[in-house]
Order: sequence, then structure tokens, then C-alpha cells
Amino acid sequence: MLLIRHAAVEIDVNLPSREWRLSANGRSLAQQLAPKIASHNPARIIASKEPKASETGQIIADALGIPWQTAVNLHEHERSQIGYFESRETFETAVSHFFARPDQLVFGDETANQARVRFDTAVRRLLTNHPTDTLAIVAHGTVLTLFLAHYNQFAPFPFWKTLQLPDFFVVARPDFTFHDSRFGL
Repeated sequence: MLLIRHAAVEIDVNLPSREWRLSANGRSLAQQLAPKIASHNPARIIASKEPKASETGQIIADALGIPWQTAVNLHEHERSQIGYFESRETFETAVSHFFARPDQLVFGDETANQARVRFDTAVRRLLTNHPTDTLAIVAHGTVLTLFLAHYNQFAPFPFWKTLQLPDFFVVARPDFTFHDSRFGL
């Protein structure tokens, strides 16, 4: 199974981040990522319903000539009521608190553990529905970090800070441990 973080976005401070779309650079980067994804022979791409993830998934799927679709509950952790952070440092502090206090509601509308369980349940449902397919799931930085950290036993915040836009990881089924090294552009 492949887990893909969406490509770079066009930030629109007047919209919640869940509505952001890919930038021209993001679309180009998603196209460049497709050959690296192809080498892992995915049967289909399944993306979060957020535009930045679904666009990333569609670009990769079109380049590879494989089916793609969106699925529920692959979205970023719920933070629709949180506005745009003008400062990267302030945003990183909020994310750090989110990871450090996984059972407390400290950033957004769900705890880190609630977000992880929601995402985990969605991934398991997809795997049940496609038991023999190699799936490539396109999602978001914090939920991917929560999921990977849980199964691979690492501290989430330092890992999250290293993520690229886009980025991808190959994980083994059924234990979700890293199967190969990290990939990216």
C-alpha cells in the first residue's frame, strides 16, 4: 500500500484550508511523482475528498492510466473553524501541541487520537473492499503522520516537519510498517 501526501497548494486566506486547490507548481509536482508511484504498481488511487488531495490523486491516476476515486474519512484532522496562520512558527506550535496531547482537543475540532482512529478505520475499510489491490491513498500531513507514527513507533512532530508536498511512503499490509524507504521528489 502507498500513502501519499498531496502536492503543493494555492493558499487562499479567504477559504478554509480544506477547500484549497493545488497550485500550478503542485500540479506539476504531482505529475512528476507519477512515475515514482508507477514503479510500485498501484491498481487504483483513492483520495481524500479535499480538493488538494483529490486533484493530486486524479493527476497521478491519469498519468498512470489507472482508476481513481475519492473516499470519506481520509480528510485532514478537523480544523475547519481555525483560520489561516500568518506565521509558520505559530502554525507549527499548534501542530506540535496537537501531537503532544493526543487525547486533548487543542487544535481544531477533533483530537489527534480521534483523527487517527477515523483515518485508520477508513483505510481498513478500503483494504477490505479491495483485498488484493495495491492501493495508493492520497491524504494529508497530520493524519498520515498520526497513522504512520502509531504503527511504526516514532515521534510524530519531528517526522511531520520533514514531510514534503508531495511525499509518499510504502507500507506493508496488514501491519502498516514501513515496507521501503521514504520516497519523494
